[in-house]
Amino acid sequence: MSSHGGPHPSEQAPSNRWIDRWLAACADLDRLKQSSPMTDAVIEEISGRRIRIGDRWLADFASCNYLGFDLDPEIIEAVPEYLSTWGTHPSWSRLLGNPRLYPMIEERLTDLLGSEDSLILPTITHIHMSVIPVLAAGGTIFMDGRAHKTIYDGCQFAAARGATLRRFRFEDPDDLACQLKDDTSHARLICIDGVNSMTGNAPPLLEFARVAQEHEALLYVDDAHGFGVIGERRPDELSPLGCRGNSIVRHLGMDYDGIILVGGFSKSYSSLTAFIACPTPLKEMLKTAAAPYLYSGPSPTASLATTLAGFDVNDARGDRIRRSLWQKTDHVLSCLRRLNVRTLNHSGFPIIEIPLANHEDISAVGNFLFENGIYVTLAAYPLVPKSEVGFRIQVTAANGDDEIEELNDTLRRLAGRFELQPADQQHDLDQEQAA
Repeated sequence: MSSHGGPHPSEQAPSNRWIDRWLAACADLDRLKQSSPMTDAVIEEISGRRIRIGDRWLADFASCNYLGFDLDPEIIEAVPEYLSTWGTHPSWSRLLGNPRLYPMIEERLTDLLGSEDSLILPTITHIHMSVIPVLAAGGTIFMDGRAHKTIYDGCQFAAARGATLRRFRFEDPDDLACQLKDDTSHARLICIDGVNSMTGNAPPLLEFARVAQEHEALLYVDDAHGFGVIGERRPDELSPLGCRGNSIVRHLGMDYDGIILVGGFSKSYSSLTAFIACPTPLKEMLKTAAAPYLYSGPSPTASLATTLAGFDVNDARGDRIRRSLWQKTDHVLSCLRRLNVRTLNHSGFPIIEIPLANHEDISAVGNFLFENGIYVTLAAYPLVPKSEVGFRIQVTAANGDDEIEELNDTLRRLAGRFELQPADQQHDLDQEQAA
């Protein structure tokens, strides 16, 4: 004890060192939070895809409501009838009392995905934290080195319950195969993202599925940003996004043999629900093995209603909406090509990250965009490698053509004021990704 009655400094040192390391690692992020009006902002009002922060109106390119279902009149008008029938919120966990709305969603979702079965839970985070430990079964988890933080958290929870966690290089099936070859565990689970939330690109899923099959591993794919946006390919498709928005597995013409697909309605369908597409025996096991089915409060009635109404809109005009989304995204990407500005996006999907030449410019760039009426997602270190620090544009079908033009005009002026990475500059990120 110190002479003042508190713990001696040496007794606090381990705890303080851990906190100091955490604060140091997040110093760039903390500085951005303090200096940027686009971090932890309070949105006072919306008008279409424009938002008001304080007294300033901005065109919103930070929304993940890709299809614009959050603003669709047909979907909004469907909600009151459900509320009058079911109230604002079901009062049971699903295992105790299952409102008919849930099996209705699962039936339509299973048909849309073409999977054997599906299970609805409140959020993707709930799914990762509860399902990954069950599937890992105390064996080895092989996780993509840049998988989403919520996947990592689920893997960490599984590790606490006896699984071994190993990481392979970002979107590298060969590195995964090398690690699997040396593994002798009784169960192997591979965890990857579908459409990446930062690059906007899809992984080489066919190669990952082949590696998984060769090594008798189960492939677990989180396609939060692909579901609703990309879907099965057809000769009569209206855009390269494909048809029906039934996710990356169908987009690549694959089946679900050895694949567990996870996705959510909170992005494309603007509803607070999530799903796992899986065989029926696994679904039945998860009803008792996955804690959210037993203990979590269910999704609000309005979210269940907008999910069902979203299916109707998707059936009736979803492909036309996706064509508009593709065209608007392509308009922005074409502008960047003319400016010779590098983006990580090579897919044409509606997530466009623009990395800066100097990562220390992130705050100034964010303020420039804000002052010019453009709202985006800032990507700071350590959320991304320093070579990818920049900003992410998320295009939605609800963005007007005028907003797309405002964005492109602002990007032209931004490129004249700040140093951005040129499109013809090649970057070797292997060492940083491995770290």
